[in-house]
Amino acid sequence: MATLPPSKSLSGIQSGTSPWSIEQSIELYGVHDWGAGYFDVSANGDAVVQVQTSKGEVQVSLPDIIQGMKERGLDMPSILRIENVLDDRIKALNEAFRRAITRYEYKNHYRGVFPIKVNQQCHVIEEIADFGARYHHGFEAGSKAELIIALSKIKDDDSLIICNGYKDAEFVELGLYAKEMGLKCVFVLETSSELPIILECSQRLGIEPLLGVRIRPSVIVDGHWNEDSGDRSIFGLSSPALVNVVEQLKQADMLHCLQLLHCHLGSQIPNIRNIRNGVLEACRFYCGLIEEGAPMGLLDLGGGLAVDYEGARSNSHHSMNYQLDEYCANIIETICECLDPLDIPHPVIVSESGRATVAYSSLLLFNVLDVRDHRPSPLPTHLPDSSHDLLHNLWQVNTDINGDNFQECYNDALYYRDEVRELFRRGQASLSDRALADNITLAVLEKVALQLTQCDKSYPELDNLPELLADIYYGNFSLFQSLPDMWAIDQLLPVMPIHRLNEAPTRQAVIADITCDCDGKIDHFATSQGIKRTTLLHEMREGEEYYLGVFLVGAYQETLGDLHNLFGDTNVVSVHIDDKGHYDFVREFHGDSIADVLSYVEYDPKVMTEEFRKRAENAVKKGAITAAKRKQMMRAFKASLDGYTYFEKEEH
Repeated sequence: MATLPPSKSLSGIQSGTSPWSIEQSIELYGVHDWGAGYFDVSANGDAVVQVQTSKGEVQVSLPDIIQGMKERGLDMPSILRIENVLDDRIKALNEAFRRAITRYEYKNHYRGVFPIKVNQQCHVIEEIADFGARYHHGFEAGSKAELIIALSKIKDDDSLIICNGYKDAEFVELGLYAKEMGLKCVFVLETSSELPIILECSQRLGIEPLLGVRIRPSVIVDGHWNEDSGDRSIFGLSSPALVNVVEQLKQADMLHCLQLLHCHLGSQIPNIRNIRNGVLEACRFYCGLIEEGAPMGLLDLGGGLAVDYEGARSNSHHSMNYQLDEYCANIIETICECLDPLDIPHPVIVSESGRATVAYSSLLLFNVLDVRDHRPSPLPTHLPDSSHDLLHNLWQVNTDINGDNFQECYNDALYYRDEVRELFRRGQASLSDRALADNITLAVLEKVALQLTQCDKSYPELDNLPELLADIYYGNFSLFQSLPDMWAIDQLLPVMPIHRLNEAPTRQAVIADITCDCDGKIDHFATSQGIKRTTLLHEMREGEEYYLGVFLVGAYQETLGDLHNLFGDTNVVSVHIDDKGHYDFVREFHGDSIADVLSYVEYDPKVMTEEFRKRAENAVKKGAITAAKRKQMMRAFKASLDGYTYFEKEEH
């Protein structure tokens, strides 16, 4: 998200004196920076999703899709999935590797696998299996449940199933049966203790396994997960353990089963140099295993391909300083430079890009329920002479503020306000005094903010001023349920209004959810000047919905949510856009009812209904309510059990 150019300063926006264009909204919210070409703004100010079809690029308005959802009884909040975007991400990844393979005359091919843990939702997996079959795109499974998903959904026998994670005998047996059926199911050894289990199952069933080894590279990567890279990585074999595995396979006469080297550098790697260094080290291990007599043939470079959530094109945690073609070219070139001098055949390249595959295809849509406006109330025309001296001092600060003294006035106003608050705590100032002091201080702060927009000098001590003045927009969603990474690991996700983008947004704001929890808020936003604690939103209009979208939520967010405050899964809609710009509601899933989420935490809705009935009947016996009133109460109780866990507006 870029800040406004000087000609469109914040003062101009807030006063309504400056004209506004959709280009400024695009710049303000960074749509072209993080959107990767999938999102834009239409001439009438609607956010649109744009996709390539056989007849060219088409756009569909997000507010139009919301209207279609409402007509079908699907209320906010909702997850919107766009099949075309998911398909295009699979195509983009495979085609980028194809271009790099052609450019460097690489003598093998690429096979992508999608890590199911990144998004386990059935429709997402089915779409990847269906569209990915043309590229032999497979799956990575880290548990028995995920392996079952992969075995039931995979469409193509040439696709890979990479089995990572700890594997017990039941897991191994299932994978061996898959291999016997003709599927390319590879067991990756995470620890040396897994090998005896695999060898025992293989001997007992008479099925030879396809084996891989996961090494622990020494490369330390940049990004949020860098503490788990290098020697401190919790998974992967050390060099001594790797040599020990090779010796055990030799003794069992099964070294020929070792065909894959797995090297996972980390997740969301923002710096391309880390990737190149990691591939170089992986190649050295690969060469070493061939020297030991293993046939090899597959080089799995794990995940790490980043998503530019910031749109900054940098090596900051939430960004990336490379593009997809550069990523693929660096991998291919590094492998060639390492293996060609040794006359080692080029391996099949495998990557487990999950985040970059699914992030763009899903977004969270929600409506704003209310706003806590932090603008000062109208001040009185004058202060009574009997007012406390501190209030008179505050009043004078508000009167005297100008372009030369606004920093001094800022400091004075906070000092006098805090002194009044201290008097209030000691019972020496009234509630009215406290309220007036707070209100005058808000008036001073607004004037200071206006002065700041009209000067070029930087005032670091005033950096928190937008946060102090920010309105709170209450969104109809649960951060913990739908955007858990925002809360847990400070994940940055693009947030913006999806309509009215041809109007100037005039209010500095943070966004709160409806969980009544102090952590349930979005207060970090990407700008061209770094991460800011507020964003600009539009004034609410009486009787009119205001919709916001959180973009790039397809990776992890849909599968990590919990039941904080017993808010359940949201409604989910999947749409497919045709070459005429029409869209079909391919699938729709109604979110959890209250009865659903209560059953998840071991309550029985039928038992609860009976318990409530007994309480109501007892009230009838006592004469507290009538039998007719009891019937009305029971109807309301049952309706609530069947209702959506989120805020529902009454239909009129």
